[in-house]
Amino acid sequence: MDATTEKLVDYTLNTRYEDLPASTVDACKRRLLDTLGCVAGAYDNPGSVAARELAGRYKMDTPATVLGGRARVAPEMAAFANGVMLRVLDLSDMYRMKSGGHPSDVIAAALAAAELGARDGRSLITAIVIAYEVYCSCCDGIDLNSKGWDQPVYSVVASVLAAGKLLGLTRSQMGHAVALALVPNMALYQTRQGELSAWKGCAGANASRNALFAALLAESGFTGAEAPIEGRHGLWDTAGRFEWPLNVGDAPQRIGRTHLKCFPVCYHGQSAVWTALGLRGRVRVDDIEEIRIGTYRTALNMMGNDPSRWAPATHETADHSLPYVVATALLDGAVDEASFSEIKLRAAGVMGLMSRTKVFEDTVLTAQYPESSPCRISIQLKDGTEIRNEVRYPKGHDRSPMSADEVKDKFKGLFASYGTAKQARRIIALVDRLDELHDINALFASFVRRPRRPEPASARRAHREPEATVA
Repeated sequence: MDATTEKLVDYTLNTRYEDLPASTVDACKRRLLDTLGCVAGAYDNPGSVAARELAGRYKMDTPATVLGGRARVAPEMAAFANGVMLRVLDLSDMYRMKSGGHPSDVIAAALAAAELGARDGRSLITAIVIAYEVYCSCCDGIDLNSKGWDQPVYSVVASVLAAGKLLGLTRSQMGHAVALALVPNMALYQTRQGELSAWKGCAGANASRNALFAALLAESGFTGAEAPIEGRHGLWDTAGRFEWPLNVGDAPQRIGRTHLKCFPVCYHGQSAVWTALGLRGRVRVDDIEEIRIGTYRTALNMMGNDPSRWAPATHETADHSLPYVVATALLDGAVDEASFSEIKLRAAGVMGLMSRTKVFEDTVLTAQYPESSPCRISIQLKDGTEIRNEVRYPKGHDRSPMSADEVKDKFKGLFASYGTAKQARRIIALVDRLDELHDINALFASFVRRPRRPEPASARRAHREPEATVA
């Protein structure tokens, strides 16, 4: 092992549940509940259905669970299917410093590994917290994204360490697992350029799949490259030398600094949606002459600089388009999964507002990022009146965090299309006492989707909208 790999392995092996601050445990429970809500809300998404069907083709005698049903499949495919479901809505948490991404992606690998190894709630919490710390500290240390590498690079390292911890790998095996995860699986940032594809929501899931497979390889005696990070042609040679700012003995805390989302759009669009919603009651859409969206450079590059963002043809591109999400917020007063249907993508009203929208970098806002995620919108009306609004910390940002009750409300809202309110309360209660569970199978069992009972005919008649009267 090179020195950086040794540091990551030793940090993982030396971190115990007893070392975790109470605030970190609480933050982990909130992120897990938020993630399960994302799974429920995305369960019927075509990408989720396809991932579950694909996973169902891989059976073995030591399986893991695909959330939502009773399917037991090859563990790495369970990690992939669960990873797709938790990510495909683009509602999962986010972290951004020099690099960025969605650290809750690691939860998919941790859940599958827990079924094969340490199954108690405290072990699962510890593994998830370690993975978040590894993931987010890499984002603190280097801007891999600008060098052409995508978030699965640090996600696969974080996930394999979490999996190895739960599987009980030795120190030597952990070192090989890191190499077996990182060296074969360098992911290109091309995933997030131009017209976005379905893979945008699958890249993190693939990192979880590759990480779990690497941990199982190491457990089976396979060895990996000797110096995956610092060696010749390793990560340093590829991305540039950097210090991974993580030290053995540091109390894990970064999970509490990740940002939760209120809207299913790229995180750099969260403040834009809030800003637009704050303007909506002050303006009639028909009176709008021009919309000017001032934002920071990263948001512009991600959501406003490519021609595809001005004529989005896919859900994945539309939820990464500042003009689209702002226009939708102004028109509908909400941005949710229904905002990205094929009908909405072609709606004349949205296209009309987008044509009157300009997006530009505001250097003052760029200077505020990443401490905040600011947006300033100015709307000029046809009579010459100008109205403005600005948001620095969108709800869910670590400077404007969701309360425990707000996270639960988000979960309930997402769960409503999936199961009953009673089932939602049961899952919330289990996550609240996750550290008391001896076997996380209780969590999987509580999440199984129950068939809905057909509504009585009398109730259907009572709920029917009154028919129009023709004179």
